[in-house]
Amino acid sequence: MTSTLNIAAIQLTSTKDWQQNLNEVTRLVELAVKDGARLVVLPENVFLFGGKEMRQLAESEDQAVLLARISNLAKLHNIYLVVGSHPSLSRPDGTEVEHKRVRQTCWVINPEGDFVERYDKIHLFDVMVDDKAASYKESDSIEPGDLALNMVNVDGFNVGLSICYDVRFPELYRELAAQGADVFLVPAAFTYVTGKAHWDILLAARSIENQCYVLGVGQCGWHSPTRQTYGHSVLYSPFGERLAGLEDEPGYFVYSIDKDSLSERRAKMPCQAHRRLR
Repeated sequence: MTSTLNIAAIQLTSTKDWQQNLNEVTRLVELAVKDGARLVVLPENVFLFGGKEMRQLAESEDQAVLLARISNLAKLHNIYLVVGSHPSLSRPDGTEVEHKRVRQTCWVINPEGDFVERYDKIHLFDVMVDDKAASYKESDSIEPGDLALNMVNVDGFNVGLSICYDVRFPELYRELAAQGADVFLVPAAFTYVTGKAHWDILLAARSIENQCYVLGVGQCGWHSPTRQTYGHSVLYSPFGERLAGLEDEPGYFVYSIDKDSLSERRAKMPCQAHRRLR
């Protein structure tokens, strides 16, 4: 256990070519590690940006190759590597997802290269938006995950898992905080329109109301003629302060979060102890 943790956000403009995406991830992870990163977080749809192709990749021989390579990447650099989301053919109990859909899984890989935790996205983005795509229906290609809290301990920090649209549902984060979370991860592919309106507001709110660090890690730029994501990966403090961030281009940042500061903030303003509705 340590009192600090160097946490990194990797921001990408992912495509439908998983090998190209993996090469860019490898490059940026190496740079982040040189800057001291211990926990490296990748965005949603990191290795495949395309809902129609998710099942195809999950069923292909490429899936095992890809998962082995990211396992080796974590092991090579002695880091915890969080895959923001990736299509999974099976559920946690080993049964196969039906109806040509997949689970959208956030994986945590430890420094030994082991897949030690998974979280399957529970809130699916079935909405209408005022952009070129006009509407999104993730449930066509994704099966919602089980209603479960998923957290992993990284060097003494309890890290709660979520994905993108989840950030609009504060009850998930309240429950993670009640279970002892210190950090929330929100890998995402926010649309440009909704990101510009709500991304920072939502992330800051989740940090303030739960007194946790919140790391939002986004996709950025144009992925197709109709799909633009917002980027602006950012880290918020338990007091809602913007500690580090990116704009709308691919890149990364590394920031050292502090357990002592977290404890001090909670002691000065013990919001959790003051809760009346549970």
